Amino acid sequence: MQVTIYHNPKCAKSRETLKLLETRGIKPNIIDYLKTPPSKSELAGLVKLLGIEPRALLRTKEPEYKQAGMADPKLSDTAILLAMTKHPKLMERPIVVAGSKAALGRPPENVLKILK
Repeated sequence: MQVTIYHNPKCAKSRETLKLLETRGIKPNIIDYLKTPPSKSELAGLVKLLGIEPRALLRTKEPEYKQAGMADPKLSDTAILLAMTKHPKLMERPIVVAGSKAALGRPPENVLKILK
Protein backbone atom coordinates (compact mmCIF):
# COMPACT_ATOMS: atom_id res chain seq x y z
CA MET A 1 0.00 0.00 0.00
CA GLN A 2 1.35 3.41 -0.98
CA VAL A 3 1.62 5.84 1.95
CA THR A 4 2.04 9.58 1.47
CA ILE A 5 2.77 12.20 4.11
CA TYR A 6 2.14 15.91 3.61
CA HIS A 7 5.10 16.99 5.68
CA ASN A 8 6.64 20.13 7.13
CA PRO A 9 10.18 19.30 8.27
CA LYS A 10 10.14 22.24 10.71
CA CYS A 11 7.08 20.88 12.54
CA ALA A 12 7.74 18.59 15.52
CA LYS A 13 4.46 16.65 15.06
CA SER A 14 5.22 16.16 11.40
CA ARG A 15 8.72 14.87 12.17
CA GLU A 16 7.33 12.56 14.89
CA THR A 17 4.72 11.19 12.50
CA LEU A 18 7.32 10.55 9.80
CA LYS A 19 9.55 8.78 12.33
CA LEU A 20 6.58 6.67 13.50
CA LEU A 21 5.96 5.55 9.92
CA GLU A 22 9.63 4.80 9.30
CA THR A 23 10.02 2.78 12.51
CA ARG A 24 7.18 0.61 11.24
CA GLY A 25 9.13 -0.08 8.06
CA ILE A 26 7.03 2.28 5.95
CA LYS A 27 8.88 4.43 3.43
CA PRO A 28 6.27 7.06 2.60
CA ASN A 29 6.16 9.37 -0.35
CA ILE A 30 7.09 12.65 1.33
CA ILE A 31 5.49 15.84 0.06
CA ASP A 32 6.95 19.02 1.53
CA TYR A 33 3.69 20.88 1.07
CA LEU A 34 5.26 24.28 1.76
CA LYS A 35 7.47 23.82 -1.31
CA THR A 36 4.89 21.89 -3.35
CA PRO A 37 1.43 22.99 -2.17
CA PRO A 38 -1.48 20.76 -3.10
CA SER A 39 -3.91 22.11 -5.68
CA LYS A 40 -7.46 23.07 -4.76
CA SER A 41 -8.75 19.75 -6.08
CA GLU A 42 -6.06 17.80 -4.18
CA LEU A 43 -6.98 19.64 -0.98
CA ALA A 44 -10.66 18.95 -1.58
CA GLY A 45 -9.80 15.27 -1.95
CA LEU A 46 -7.77 15.29 1.28
CA VAL A 47 -10.60 16.97 3.18
CA LYS A 48 -13.03 14.35 1.86
CA LEU A 49 -10.71 11.49 2.87
CA LEU A 50 -10.27 13.03 6.31
CA GLY A 51 -14.04 13.36 6.68
CA ILE A 52 -13.86 17.01 7.72
CA GLU A 53 -14.90 20.41 6.42
CA PRO A 54 -12.17 22.60 4.86
CA ARG A 55 -12.36 25.04 7.78
CA ALA A 56 -11.31 22.22 10.16
CA LEU A 57 -8.01 21.93 8.26
CA LEU A 58 -7.06 25.57 8.94
CA ARG A 59 -4.31 26.51 11.35
CA THR A 60 -5.92 29.46 13.12
CA LYS A 61 -2.80 30.65 14.94
CA GLU A 62 -0.74 31.30 11.82
CA PRO A 63 -0.30 35.02 10.93
CA GLU A 64 -1.61 34.22 7.43
CA TYR A 65 -4.96 33.21 8.97
CA LYS A 66 -5.66 36.76 10.09
CA GLN A 67 -3.97 38.38 7.09
CA ALA A 68 -6.09 36.36 4.66
CA GLY A 69 -9.32 37.09 6.56
CA MET A 70 -9.97 33.41 7.23
CA ALA A 71 -11.94 34.04 10.45
CA ASP A 72 -14.91 35.24 8.37
CA PRO A 73 -17.60 32.58 8.94
CA LYS A 74 -19.18 33.46 5.59
CA LEU A 75 -16.19 32.20 3.59
CA SER A 76 -17.12 29.38 1.26
CA ASP A 77 -15.33 26.04 1.23
CA THR A 78 -13.89 27.00 -2.15
CA ALA A 79 -12.47 30.26 -0.75
CA ILE A 80 -10.90 28.37 2.16
CA LEU A 81 -9.34 25.76 -0.13
CA LEU A 82 -8.00 28.47 -2.45
CA ALA A 83 -6.50 30.33 0.52
CA MET A 84 -4.68 27.15 1.61
CA THR A 85 -3.24 26.73 -1.89
CA LYS A 86 -2.00 30.31 -1.80
CA HIS A 87 -0.81 30.13 1.83
CA PRO A 88 0.08 26.48 2.51
CA LYS A 89 1.16 27.34 6.08
CA LEU A 90 -2.58 27.55 6.80
CA MET A 91 -2.91 23.80 6.29
CA GLU A 92 -2.92 21.62 9.40
CA ARG A 93 -0.18 19.02 9.37
CA PRO A 94 0.89 16.36 8.91
CA ILE A 95 -1.63 14.53 6.78
CA VAL A 96 -0.96 10.89 6.01
CA VAL A 97 -2.75 9.11 3.18
CA ALA A 98 -2.71 5.32 2.98
CA GLY A 99 -4.68 3.85 0.11
CA SER A 100 -8.18 5.34 0.29
CA LYS A 101 -7.84 6.56 3.89
CA ALA A 102 -6.30 9.64 5.46
CA ALA A 103 -5.51 10.83 8.97
CA LEU A 104 -4.13 13.94 10.59
CA GLY A 105 -1.00 13.20 12.61
CA ARG A 106 -2.12 15.13 15.68
CA PRO A 107 -1.16 13.23 17.72
CA PRO A 108 1.14 11.14 15.52
CA GLU A 109 -0.51 7.91 16.71
CA ASN A 110 -3.70 8.97 14.86
CA VAL A 111 -2.16 7.66 11.64
CA LEU A 112 -1.91 4.10 12.96
CA LYS A 113 -5.66 3.57 12.48
CA ILE A 114 -5.36 3.94 8.70
CA LEU A 115 -2.37 1.60 8.36
CA LYS A 116 -4.26 -1.58 9.21
